[in-house]
Formats: sequence, structure tokens, C-alpha cells
Amino acid sequence: METADKHENNPRPAPEEIKDLLEDEFSDAEVFEQQASDTEDRPPRGLEFLYDVPLQVSVEMGRCKILLRDLLSLGAGQIIELDKMADEPLDLYVNSRLVARGRPVKVGDKFGIKLTEVISAGDRIEQLGR
Repeated sequence: METADKHENNPRPAPEEIKDLLEDEFSDAEVFEQQASDTEDRPPRGLEFLYDVPLQVSVEMGRCKILLRDLLSLGAGQIIELDKMADEPLDLYVNSRLVARGRPVKVGDKFGIKLTEVISAGDRIEQLGR
């Protein structure tokens, strides 16, 4: 009775119970073989499972550095000069990574971007280290 009370108050399983839990009905090799056959039975998976992943897309017209004093003094109608020339393409970023460049277009009452250059996969991979 006393040992049963100790066991009920102790959240840790008894050594015999641990041994029983560790004895699996499959060996590691059998589990590995089962997993391998499961993947062989399935058709190869394409990129379709990624189609619903949301991405943040942004277009950058240019950049500038400005002092806080000047930023706080800005008002409606004032112009901030950017570092890009007017005829240079806009940069298209996906999740903060440059993926393409293009020209601005108007689509109805909204702005859009017409892609003129898509950054190569090799160049995008190089950017990952930056």
C-alpha cells in the first residue's frame, strides 16, 4: 500500500514502466523501411503545396537619407528627392529580396509595375548571403 501511494504521488514512471515503454514493437530498421516505402508509394510532390504561402511584395521608387530635423519639418506639398533618376526602372522586392525591375504603369485608378527584367535565380541566391 505504501509503495502504491508513493507511485501515485510521483509523476515519474517506475523503471519497469520506462523499460516497457522503450521496448518498441518495431526495430529502428523496420521503421526506416516503412517510412521509405511510404514515400515510394506517393507520387512526387511539386511546388503546388507552396502556392498558398503569403508573400510581401513591395516596389521601391528610390531611397534618400534625411535628417530627423528635416523629416519633422516636412509638410503637405513638399518634395523629397530620391536617389534614382526618373528614367530608371523601379525595383520589385518579395519578402525584402530584389526579384525584378520594371516601369510604372497606371491600371484603371491604380498604379502597377510592368516587369522589364527578372533577376536570375543565381543572382537571387547570391543575395541570400547579404
